[in-house]
Amino acid sequence: MNNDASNLFPFRISAIVAATRGNVIGKDNVMPWHLPADLKYFKQTTWGKPLIMGRKTFESMGGKALPGRPHIVITRQMQWSAPDVEVTHNLLDAFHAAAKYQTSEVFVTGGADIFQQAWPYLQRIYLTRIHADIEGNRYFPHIDTHEWQLIHEQYQEADEKNTFAMSFQVWERKR
Repeated sequence: MNNDASNLFPFRISAIVAATRGNVIGKDNVMPWHLPADLKYFKQTTWGKPLIMGRKTFESMGGKALPGRPHIVITRQMQWSAPDVEVTHNLLDAFHAAAKYQTSEVFVTGGADIFQQAWPYLQRIYLTRIHADIEGNRYFPHIDTHEWQLIHEQYQEADEKNTFAMSFQVWERKR
């Protein structure tokens, strides 16, 4: 379903995610890998732009907002709050909250349920494809090449700091 979100909001709606060959993004609310190159890419790509995420994803990051980016957290828990975070209770409210930052792009950062809800609105996906098969129980949706076009890819070998090889990919939804 191609819901042209460019007409609904004054910014591009993007996802940013690291996933294995099998689309694993997590296991028991943690990322089952540590890849400093991916963390650096995440920081560079999202700096200064609003991040939209689910409560469990926020809590899995230590329950603290990352510097340099507004955080909008979606939760069903009506009384939940955290410092330096804007709380909403559904995805559309999160998009509306992001509009006040007058940004060109907003990043959906997970988790799996939030990615599923955001899928029809996504216009771009920044995917770190981890070239490994790692066990997990949370998954990113399959990127269908009939709907999405790969517009950039940069490969990085595994090294002493990064256990797995990875590719930094940028996908755009076909119009």
